[in-house]
This record gives sequence, C-alpha cells and structure tokens, in this order.
Amino acid sequence: MKQKVADYMTRNVITLTPESTVDDAIKIIEKTGHDGFPVVEKDGTLVGYISSLDLLKKDLKTRIGEVMTRSLYVAREYMDLKDAARVMFRTGHSKLPVVDENGKIKGIITNTDIIRSQIERADPTKVKKLKETIEKVHGTEIRTYNGRVPIDRLIPTQTKIFADELRGRVYEIKRGLAEPIIVIKKNGNYYLVDGHHRVVAAKKLGIDELEAYILEVPDNVELGMEKLVKKKGIRSIKDIEVIEDTPHPLVEITFKNSK
Repeated sequence: MKQKVADYMTRNVITLTPESTVDDAIKIIEKTGHDGFPVVEKDGTLVGYISSLDLLKKDLKTRIGEVMTRSLYVAREYMDLKDAARVMFRTGHSKLPVVDENGKIKGIITNTDIIRSQIERADPTKVKKLKETIEKVHGTEIRTYNGRVPIDRLIPTQTKIFADELRGRVYEIKRGLAEPIIVIKKNGNYYLVDGHHRVVAAKKLGIDELEAYILEVPDNVELGMEKLVKKKGIRSIKDIEVIEDTPHPLVEITFKNSK
C-alpha cells in the first residue's frame, strides 16, 4: 500500500496566531526547540508560517501577522508521502503544514517524518528473514503479526546497551521517530530480538507498551535464544546494563585541528 501523509504527519501542532508577538514565538522556540510554526486564525484556518529567521532583529512586541510568510506550500492528508517529499526536496522546505479542503490546519509533515517512514519500511525485511531462518532451522511454520507488547513482560536477548545510543533513542521517541521492535512470542513469553535501546528508552520515558512485529513460535520448538537467556539468568529489561563510558561502535567522532 502507498504511504500517505496522514500516516506519518504530526497531528498535535503548536501554532501561533497573527495577534501573537515575536516575544511569544521566541519563548515557544526556547521551550520546544522547534524552528518555526504555522500561523492560524482562531477557527484553525492557516494564514501563514513563522520561522526563526523571520524573527531576527524584530522588536519583541511586533505582531506575528506583520512578519510571517504568507506564500505557503501545503500538503493534504490523502497525498502520497513521496509526493510530499518531492515538494519538500524541490522547494528546500523541511516541513509542510497539512490542511483540509477548507484550509484549516490538520497537522504538519516534516523531513523527520519522511525519514521515519523509510526506517519503518526496512523492518519487515528483518522480520521476513528471521521468520524464514527459524522455519528452515526448526522445520516449522510461524505466524507473524503486528501488535503492542507490554515492556515489563519483555525478556531481553542481550545484556548491554550503550549510553550514547540510548540518549539518541530517547530523543527519537520524544519526536515520534521510533520503528517497531521485533519480538518472538513463545510459551507466553516475549523475547526481545531487536530494539533493546528503544525499549530501555521507552521505559525511561514512562511508556508501558510499544508497537512490535511479533513472531509466534510453537511451544515445542526450542530456540537458541531461550538457552542463552536461561544461562545468563536474564529475566527482564532490568537486567540490561547501560555502558556509560564507551561510545557505540557505529558512532564516529571527528576532531578539528586546533592551533
């Protein structure tokens, strides 16, 4: 199925009104870290967009309606995600307000959302390969489906994660950028195969459940990961150690020459 803007856009949009001031906008930027916001009338009609660049050297009391950009590119919920991505690429915009047929704000689609759509598309391939491997090795058939799994019932299959990667995952989850984890369900247990950093990050943020690709394996099949878990005495994500002083092996650090 083709991906639509509605599938990935952010619906809870922070907006300003034409009567808001430059000072109002700056305070919201400082609080949220966002670099711009749609400007809407009280009835939700989109009338402009204000970016951090528009605010430069402006008096704090200046009304947003006086400095906002009025010529806008917008997206619709039913648009193919690829079409929205093309518009953003060709125009140099990092985000597009999403409006309905009456011009009322419905959400916003960003380049981060586009990236998220590509990340999530990659995981079904992992699931397919894992499914095929288990079926071939154990001569059985397994069922795969999507669902939500409780974090506290997950049994990890690795005992260490990296602090720098964990911080990155916390940031991604806050922004809505997190692909589903991969879990094997067997004998009523949920074995976490892929997504250890995501799970610990979610737990830190007070999240109880996560979206997952679930592979349901027959109870009579003995998996190697079960033996590993029993041998190491792993029972829950509380048994995962966060390594603080060693960077993730995929992180590259570049030092600039200094004189």
